[in-house]
Amino acid sequence: MAAPHYRTRAGDWGLSGATFADNGVNFCCFSRHATKVELLLFEHEDSREPFQIIELDPRENHTFFFWHVLVEDLPDGICYGWRIDGPSDTRESGCRHDPDKLLLDPWCTTVSDRLWDRAAACRPGSNLATAMRSVLMRDAYDWEGDQHLHVPLTEAVIYELHVGGFSRHPSADTQHPGTFRAIIEKIPYLTELGITHVELLPVMAFDLQDVPPNTARLGLENVWGYSTHSFFAPHPHYACDPRHARDEFRDMVKALHRAGIGVILDVVYNHTAEGGAEGPIINFKGMGNEVFYHLDGDDLSQYRDYTGCGNTVNCNHPLVTRFLIDSLHYWAREMHVDGFRFDLASAMARGEDGTPEHHAPVLWSVELSPELGRAHIIAEAWDAAGLYQVGDFPGFRWAEWNGHYRDVIRAFVRGDGGLIGDVATRIAGSSDLYESRGRRPANSINLITCHDGFTLNDLVSYNEKHNQANGEDNRDGHDHNLSWNGGVEGPTDDPEIQALRRQQARNFIALLLLSQGVPMLLAGDELLRTKQGNNNTYCQNNELSWIDWRLAEENRAMLDFTRAMVAFRQRHATLRRNHFLTGEPTHAGGIPDIRWHGVKLDKPRWDDPNTRVLAFTLAGLEQDEPHLHVMMNMWKEPMEFELPSVPGRRWYGAIDTAQAPYGWSLHEQQRLDRDGLRAQARSIVVLEAR
Repeated sequence: MAAPHYRTRAGDWGLSGATFADNGVNFCCFSRHATKVELLLFEHEDSREPFQIIELDPRENHTFFFWHVLVEDLPDGICYGWRIDGPSDTRESGCRHDPDKLLLDPWCTTVSDRLWDRAAACRPGSNLATAMRSVLMRDAYDWEGDQHLHVPLTEAVIYELHVGGFSRHPSADTQHPGTFRAIIEKIPYLTELGITHVELLPVMAFDLQDVPPNTARLGLENVWGYSTHSFFAPHPHYACDPRHARDEFRDMVKALHRAGIGVILDVVYNHTAEGGAEGPIINFKGMGNEVFYHLDGDDLSQYRDYTGCGNTVNCNHPLVTRFLIDSLHYWAREMHVDGFRFDLASAMARGEDGTPEHHAPVLWSVELSPELGRAHIIAEAWDAAGLYQVGDFPGFRWAEWNGHYRDVIRAFVRGDGGLIGDVATRIAGSSDLYESRGRRPANSINLITCHDGFTLNDLVSYNEKHNQANGEDNRDGHDHNLSWNGGVEGPTDDPEIQALRRQQARNFIALLLLSQGVPMLLAGDELLRTKQGNNNTYCQNNELSWIDWRLAEENRAMLDFTRAMVAFRQRHATLRRNHFLTGEPTHAGGIPDIRWHGVKLDKPRWDDPNTRVLAFTLAGLEQDEPHLHVMMNMWKEPMEFELPSVPGRRWYGAIDTAQAPYGWSLHEQQRLDRDGLRAQARSIVVLEAR
């Protein structure tokens, strides 16, 4: 049966994307220099030919730089795309209009890539039969009263996870592996772990085929998702039914909220899947390349690449800023997302000429948006062209991934000497980075590991990266890992080295959860998962990246310790302060909020280039909250520490990374009736004064 032919009207230029309205669907896209615009309608996702092509009249369907048309009585499930003709003199105008390419709607909320062939979108000629399609789906979701949680960052423990890799392994034992629904199935595990937020690696629709040629020849794909092409649509491969990816994502958010867990999205607004001059035409290149991307002023056919991914989004062009802010508002308002972590956010601080701007419009628009006023906004405060803004990112409310914290703590636990002054600053919330600008400890997102780099297990098992499986001759990934293998590279049967590695892993977790600021854990680190020394598994959609849930039993002691440390942090408000420590007697009992020590009380060896020992006493915030005493011995031999006296209280052992069970519950803690304590080599001991 032939598909019907739908009637059209002029439409509205003020409704971007596809909007159900007035007994039809209003379509609108932006293209400043277009000379001919067509809307193509497809019967379903697998249709290789359109059943109707609507050519827009420049007089009736064109307002300012917008092209628009209303199609009457159009039902759900129809797929569509745009074709746009116009200038393609890339060197002179920067335009890349190509009437042979089918373009995705940048505002589409559902996308299908079932026919997608990236190579066909890169080479000349038509890609009509192999392009991605925008899918028209009416929205009638029932949130059942769900609301944003608004858990403050001061109370947060963030857990970074990849939606696919979290449940793809057969041992995950989920009905819908690798999907939003599988996250729902794993909520009991997340609640037992004690985390407050999940931070999801990119879930906006991305191009799995965006990998280098040698990597593609190995059958690998861009699984991490830092290759976004549609900023309003959930990734279809994370849904059981891709047509309903939007609602399946919402089901996940609603279930996480019911469990008291907030949702933070890792968003990639710094570049897109269209790559550089040789990359595919997907949407933005064919509609407004000269507006959406940073182009070389001397040769507009070339892209300025501040991201290492071939292109850089021109975030501070007014139209692009509006587009990106609309995207954020959509995810916050319509998808109930609680916060955003911005990948390579410093690229977004670059003005239209590429120069960093402290008053970058897009960043301040995020900061000051009423709709995002209670959303968490977190910057990866650097880009791939050398701009590093940790501690100096534009704005005040922005939290930052604290790369200084990561590097200092890694080096300290590895055993590097002469770091205790910097270690103290990092543990105390990095006041050197944030206090002078009126910011708080919660502006610092503290991390030891994340998706990009070694897992915690690999951090203590490898001195060098081992990325040969990626097909790039081990050139990809970071070389500066500040890791230590304990004496043998990779797996070993040596029980002493195995025990040392597990103890070092506990040291990292302990320090992370004892530090002022906001801790972020990498999913699977609590299970001591390994990626076999590969520190850049962006292309490994296999067991190298997937979490093996059998490790929950094999490494039960590590899982229990991590749970105990998260619970310990939540039990002690003094670890979650909203203001920086001063050393002054701010506690109700008249004692200093913090005292720093070496092995001798009040005598930290700040200027000793060889010392690897530090201790501190942290006062409880309230009169009845226990004080804490923390001893860190990263030396290769045991050390004797003096213990401070606390009038009216006794010290109890709470945590010892060298002595099982490593973290004791209150009823298991032993009282200490002595003036000193022996901390084992490369260990951390924590006491509570009650």
